Amino acid sequence: MSSSRPELEAILAELAIAIGKLADGTAPLDELVSAHERALKLLSDAQVRFAELKERADQTANLLST
Repeated sequence: MSSSRPELEAILAELAIAIGKLADGTAPLDELVSAHERALKLLSDAQVRFAELKERADQTANLLST
């Protein structure tokens, strides 16, 4: 695991903050747009990281079952 890739938990925590800002809805429009763009990027990052972790888990399961 590379130290340059954030952990899934860190990505999800940052995503929750961005979503919270969107849900509050009281920030200026430009901040809400930025939060939305950030949330989309974080969601994409989380999906990629989750897929990587799932692949590692599948590989481990295959090794254990052989």
